[in-house]
Amino acid sequence: MAVETAGPENGFKTALLRGDTLYGFWLALADAYSAEICAGAGFDWLVIDGEHAPNDVRSVLRQLQAVAPYPSAPVVRPPVGDPVLIKQLLDIGARNLLIPMVETAAQARELVAATRYPPRGGRGVASALVRASRFSRDTEYLRYADQGICLLLQVESAAALTVLDEIAAVEGVDGVFVGPADLAASMGHLGNPGHPDVQAAIQDAAGRIRGAGRAAGILATDEASARRYLGWGYTFVAVGVDVLLLAQGTTALAARFRG
Repeated sequence: MAVETAGPENGFKTALLRGDTLYGFWLALADAYSAEICAGAGFDWLVIDGEHAPNDVRSVLRQLQAVAPYPSAPVVRPPVGDPVLIKQLLDIGARNLLIPMVETAAQARELVAATRYPPRGGRGVASALVRASRFSRDTEYLRYADQGICLLLQVESAAALTVLDEIAAVEGVDGVFVGPADLAASMGHLGNPGHPDVQAAIQDAAGRIRGAGRAAGILATDEASARRYLGWGYTFVAVGVDVLLLAQGTTALAARFRG
């Protein structure tokens, strides 16, 4: 068996698997300029959101380039766990992926395969053409690429929670991320993730994810929720969203003058 070249470390993945507490921030403005501003704020990781923000592969690329000089690790969320799109995102240099709406262990295995080159998976090979290999200047890229990928799966429905243990047990999954809004909707509490039943499910999920040896992640849109989730064992927690901060800040400023 060939010995793998170590390659550049994925510091975010290393810290995640070590169990460090990592504070994140959500980028939904789909703009490289604002992404760079947020990259200098001091968060451990930043989500470039392609599911609910108006991003495509080119706009994600621009944001990856904008945040590259900063220590905050970019995590790209595609709109769907499509192997073709995953291939494109990896090729432009994404190393940390957050895949939404994962419902089964079989789906989790397919996503792991989509992020690995053969024989471990089915990622298409075009390393000479892509940013990930520095356009073929990194001649060892193919040897270490697989081990540098951090795969995070979103479990965000009541049905998915019934098979959470099986999803989290899939080899190659680095972390499981709970989506409170969609989970609440699936439990009959649309728009109310603070409902006691939803919160109980979120708390239970943290223990099950950690029990499987995976990092547990979540998004909180207010400080009280973020601190509660941290207390329940979530270790990579997004504590804010650029769109919400801008909307809330501008609304409050206008109100102070118009009031």
